[in-house]
Amino acid sequence: MTSHSDAFTSEHEESGLIDLAEFSPSRKGEATHSGSITTQVSPGNDPLQTALGVYVTVHGHFYQPPRENPYLDAIERQPSAGPFHDWNERIHHECYRPNAFARVLNDQGEVTGIINNYEYLSFNIGPTLMNWIERHDVEVYQRIVEADRKSCDRLNGHGNAIAQVYNHIIMPLANERDKYTQIRWGKADFRSHFGRDPEGMWLAEAAVDYPTVEALIAEGIRFIVLAPSQAERCRPFPREHQPHPQWHEVGGGQIDPTRPYRCFLPGGNPNYDYIDIFFYDGPISRDMGFSDVLYNSNHFVGRIGQAVRGDQRPAQVLSVATDGETFGHHKGGTEKTLAYAFLKEFANRGWTVTNFAHYLSINPPTWEVELKPVTAWSCAHGVDRWQDDCGCGGEGGVWHQKWRRPLRDALDWLREQLIKVYEDSGKKFFRDPWLARDEYIQVMRDRSASNIERFMIRHRTRKLSAADQVDALRLLEMQRHALLMYTSCGWFFEELSRPEGVQILRYAARALELAGDVAGVQLEKGFIKRLGTAPSNIEYFRHGSGVYRHLVTTAQITLEQVAAHYAISSLFTTYPSEHRVYCYTAHQLDYQLQRMGSLTLAVGQVQLVSEITWESTHLTFAVLHLGGWDFHCCIQNFSGRRDYSRLKDSLFGALKQASAAQTILAMNRIFGDQSYNLQNLFEEERHRIMQLLTQETLLRLDQLYTQVYRDNYGVLMAFHRDKLQVPQELQVAAEIALTNRAIAALQALEQEMSDPTTAPPPCLGHIAELEAIATEANHLHCHLNLTAGKEILERLILRSLWSMLHNFTPEAIADEMKQLQRLLTTGKQLKLALSIDRAQELYFSFLQSHILPVCVDLLQRQAQGQSGDKLQFHLKDSATPINLNGLQQLLQLGPVLLVDTSDWLVQLAAIVS
Repeated sequence: MTSHSDAFTSEHEESGLIDLAEFSPSRKGEATHSGSITTQVSPGNDPLQTALGVYVTVHGHFYQPPRENPYLDAIERQPSAGPFHDWNERIHHECYRPNAFARVLNDQGEVTGIINNYEYLSFNIGPTLMNWIERHDVEVYQRIVEADRKSCDRLNGHGNAIAQVYNHIIMPLANERDKYTQIRWGKADFRSHFGRDPEGMWLAEAAVDYPTVEALIAEGIRFIVLAPSQAERCRPFPREHQPHPQWHEVGGGQIDPTRPYRCFLPGGNPNYDYIDIFFYDGPISRDMGFSDVLYNSNHFVGRIGQAVRGDQRPAQVLSVATDGETFGHHKGGTEKTLAYAFLKEFANRGWTVTNFAHYLSINPPTWEVELKPVTAWSCAHGVDRWQDDCGCGGEGGVWHQKWRRPLRDALDWLREQLIKVYEDSGKKFFRDPWLARDEYIQVMRDRSASNIERFMIRHRTRKLSAADQVDALRLLEMQRHALLMYTSCGWFFEELSRPEGVQILRYAARALELAGDVAGVQLEKGFIKRLGTAPSNIEYFRHGSGVYRHLVTTAQITLEQVAAHYAISSLFTTYPSEHRVYCYTAHQLDYQLQRMGSLTLAVGQVQLVSEITWESTHLTFAVLHLGGWDFHCCIQNFSGRRDYSRLKDSLFGALKQASAAQTILAMNRIFGDQSYNLQNLFEEERHRIMQLLTQETLLRLDQLYTQVYRDNYGVLMAFHRDKLQVPQELQVAAEIALTNRAIAALQALEQEMSDPTTAPPPCLGHIAELEAIATEANHLHCHLNLTAGKEILERLILRSLWSMLHNFTPEAIADEMKQLQRLLTTGKQLKLALSIDRAQELYFSFLQSHILPVCVDLLQRQAQGQSGDKLQFHLKDSATPINLNGLQQLLQLGPVLLVDTSDWLVQLAAIVS
């Protein structure tokens, strides 16, 4: 009988779960891939076909709350996430990407394997997060999608990915219609990514009640995953010898998590009104989140092994679950623990790595379970964490959560008002407004004009005018925001004014604004009044209405503000006739700019169109730059060509007087008193322009500091030689001067290496300059600010490596390797803490797909008596022949990039000797 370890090995060859040792040659120089030599497995003893032995499922719940500005459909900069742009980007860097490229390291810290953890990790990724990953890192997105496909291939069509209710609302607190929409949106979003229907669904906070179960069953969801504390009692299915089995009370979390259970709908048809449930192992899952068990693969697998039942059952599943962000974000580097467990540890214990759907297919439930009425995995009080001051999520009793109930009540009131608006107005446009809402997910995934038009044709009551289409889309967006405002994170923590609470209030504000646009109803006053009963822990806000006024109202955006952003930015950017400004398309209909001394005046027309609601406006703008940080921008509706022509004549006539006061008076006379300035720009663009405006000043300062440094170089050296404290002014001058020299050298090097006319390797003069700067900085104990330089050098290393591998020529590779090594060494000398992750991934992929197959072929031919050092081969997709020496050179890149290729280098060296 083949062991579970052998079965695991035979399956993982095709999926990419490979390390270099497994590609290594066998004894006596016979080259084989270890995964290709396995004992034949019959269906009766194959644990992937028949429930046999111990199975393990590690589930990661990957989720981030939606953070997009409701008006811009983009995440704005979040300073607390520094040095990254926002928290999605930071956690992606620490968790989502590392799990797609998880390292297995040897004792020297060299890479021996790169594993796509998603191929073996059961996972759900929140739809709003998955869509963000798709937009911001298509390579990781493709790795995740590919992982699910490969797990389907490995596990008889059952993929690792499961769906999630769309935007993480607490399902027991949702009304029936919202329950179904959340499930349908979650399913449709899942299908758009993975190309299949989900078998399971993750519930936000694992919150469940029987109406939620009923909705899941109705929507074809086969299983869910819950905490052991959510079960009330269980019993085996009736059998002929035991027609009335006894119930076992397990309300204290004592349920056996090593088997699946079937939950029947009370009063339903037992033949199909049921859902299967896995209960993860509570103590082990807690240890994953709150102890150090994840920092060592052997300890982690050993801890899971403590759950193995010693009875004689033919099969059991060890399932654990935690936030996916645990692997790399909450616990840095632990994606490596997972990778090694999947690669070695589980197989060494004879366990089969599986997922919930596959395990159900080979071992369906033989026990049934009844659930407690209303529960969640992160609240000991049912679901009170999202509606009452239950103590969960508090700061050790310092702050109360009395705001939770009034916030819930205010949103429920708003939801009911929005239902009336939606039904009354929606029936004018949609044959079935609620069906249109359920299928609006298709538009949310694809906002192209053609797709929206198809959607409208499918749902409209009649041919809609342009204004009707705008109102129809506004109504659907109103409902989308009405669901987003229930995202669970708004209640999770200790204070309403945290970013999570403010975010759901911003969604609410956008929803009531859209209701007013369509139906003319004014709901904001009633909503603010109800928020006034939600006490804040912070005296400045006092209550929810204060939070709303200070943090929500001030963040609302009008089309005039978008136009002002466009107008001011146009002074620093030459816009094409059509340009995207976040989720708006700006059509430039006219633009004229004139300068007079220190004054710059631009006048133009722009038509703004929302990509989301299709609402549009035709505006006229004038923006005056008085120099420095002073701007005066005015906006008004376009009132006709004649008025616009007069407006231009008047303003440019005033500018000719070279008087800022006269020009501003003319602008105010035409446009009125409302004006915009630099502060009204959206933050990202404002910061860009601020940097542009300070460039000239910084350049002058840089020149001054450089001169001070040159004039006092001998003095600096004397201070350092005698180990005296250097005057701060001189030390700062040295650091700024050397930083500027380093950045200039790096930029010149990048430009030279990007020049297609430069024969590789390019002149090494710039690298020599960087080495000299590093030596000088080290002697003077300077701390260089080279954040931008670090990014440049990482790009150059990756570009150099790609060229070396994909444009391989035996004659040039020696010089190219020297250049790559000098780039890496220079980064160390400059103390840049270079990340070579991307370079390692590129090399490792090329190693597996191009280099090692040739090595295997070479060793096989040599074993057959052919002279290995005389043979020539071709790398895949390359016409350039390669011999033994060329292979050795390519393998010698491994140590340069901290990738272990030592076994192969030894084997090839043996051929020569």
